[in-house]
Amino acid sequence: MPENTLITVTDATFDELVRQARQPVVVDFWATWCPPCGPMSRVLAELAPEFDGRLTIGTLDADENPVATREYRVLAMPTLLFFSGGVVTSSIVGARPRSVLRAALENAVTPYVNR
Repeated sequence: MPENTLITVTDATFDELVRQARQPVVVDFWATWCPPCGPMSRVLAELAPEFDGRLTIGTLDADENPVATREYRVLAMPTLLFFSGGVVTSSIVGARPRSVLRAALENAVTPYVNR
């Protein structure tokens, strides 16, 4: 699978795809009943090629994967959790414009620039 496409993360694959990942991972927790989730996932898919090889972007259906959703206390959709070395480094709760998402993704791959 090319790295510039969104990957599907599940409770069963969370450890392998997120916690053990060699590069930063962003997980988009979404639900079918969430109106802003679809547009936000599409924006992430459109931005993914810009981060090819530097960042993995995954999507996780919160209703179908309650273990990870509970473990990370995801209570609102959409929620983006940013992981580095298997640890949550930041989060975004709620829909955000493309420019905010791009900046957050860029920050995830260059966490110490301008700090």
